[in-house]
Parts: sequence; C-alpha cells; structure tokens
Amino acid sequence: MIEVANLTKAYGSFTAVDNISLKAEPGKITILLGPNGAGKSTTIKSIANLLKYEGEINICGHENSSLDAKKCFGYIPDTPVLYELLSVEEHIDFIGSAYQVENYKELADKYITLFDLEDKRKKMAKELSKGMRQKLSMMLALIIEPKALLVDEPMVGLDPASIEETLQLFLKLKVEGCAILISTHIIDVIDEIWDEAYIMNKGVIAKYVKREELKEEKLKDLFFAYTDVEGE
Repeated sequence: MIEVANLTKAYGSFTAVDNISLKAEPGKITILLGPNGAGKSTTIKSIANLLKYEGEINICGHENSSLDAKKCFGYIPDTPVLYELLSVEEHIDFIGSAYQVENYKELADKYITLFDLEDKRKKMAKELSKGMRQKLSMMLALIIEPKALLVDEPMVGLDPASIEETLQLFLKLKVEGCAILISTHIIDVIDEIWDEAYIMNKGVIAKYVKREELKEEKLKDLFFAYTDVEGE
C-alpha cells in the first residue's frame, strides 16, 4: 500500500501541494489526475522520497525513506533515469544484484520478450530510442517484483501496441495484489483500467471517486468539472 497523509510542499512562498492525503491499496489501480501545475509531479516525487516535504508517507507500512520501503517499492518516472554507458543487460545485473533478487535474470528475460528488447541487450542506454528507454525503465522497476508501484506518465514515448501491452501488464500486477498508483493527465489511455481516482487542482485533492460510484457519469466529465481545464 502507498499511504500519503497531510502532505505539504512549498517552494518559498508558493505552496505546490497543500495538505493532501491519499492512498493506493493492494490489488487496485489508483490514478492521480490533474492538469499541468496541479501538484501531481511534486506529489509523486515526494512519495519517491526525492523531495523534502511536510507530512507522512508510508509504503507497505514503512516510512518511504526506509530500506524496508525501498525493498518493496518500484518507481517508473516520466523521464527514464539511466546510466548512459551501461548496456541493457548491465542495467539488469546492477538492479537485480542491488535488490538481491534471486531470479532477476529469469524475470528480466520475460520482460525483454514482452517489450521486444531482445536485440537491444548489448546496446548502451544512450543508443536507445525514447520508447526503448522507457521500456528499460519499466523493466528495471518490475524485476524487483514490487508490492507497491508508482508510475508517472507511463505511456510517454510508447507506440500503441506497447501502450496496450503496458495496460495489460498493470492489470496482471493488480490481480497479483500489487498496489499501483499512476499519475497522468491523459484520461483516455487509463479509462478502462482504473479502480479509484484522485483529481488534483491547484495543489489540493479536488475530488476522490471510485469506479463503481460513477454510474452514468464519466471520469473525464469529473475531471473537467473539478479542474480549470475546459472540456470540449
């Protein structure tokens, strides 16, 4: 589970995130929606422990800065953070060894096949296309078999076929009990897979909704109703 309680982050006199609380539960896909500047990125980076903040963030029952939290936590950033001079296989060996995953090579082979990276094994990160870099970033987060997964704009740089593969992968992880939190502003892509949604606007949670509560209303309609973005 990912739990955020009373998170506040200010940059000088500007409050980017103002006392928000949210959670992503095991076996569910939770999405964090909001227009640019809503505070999504600040929230995501705080959860990943990349920023100093006020409040409390726990992952799998552990403080997010702790080693126990990091062991069960996978993070896929919107811009892949890779070692430019390491090959795909060297990235896999580094992460698998660092997290002490016994069968990481077997897991990596599965994702290499899924993401069509077989002929890229020896390629250095700097030689990969944008889409391939994103796939490598995803694979590195997944080979540790996380119990909680944080994803920031996961479809950036992916082709339609890869997007569909990624969505199906998220659904598989959900069935396996992983707690998944996805930050995005592209509603159409994730509209068929989400279970719970938080809509952010101007640094606060403007609306929380469960899929079964929507009835005739659409998530996109709620998004436009609770943000400053104008719908069509």
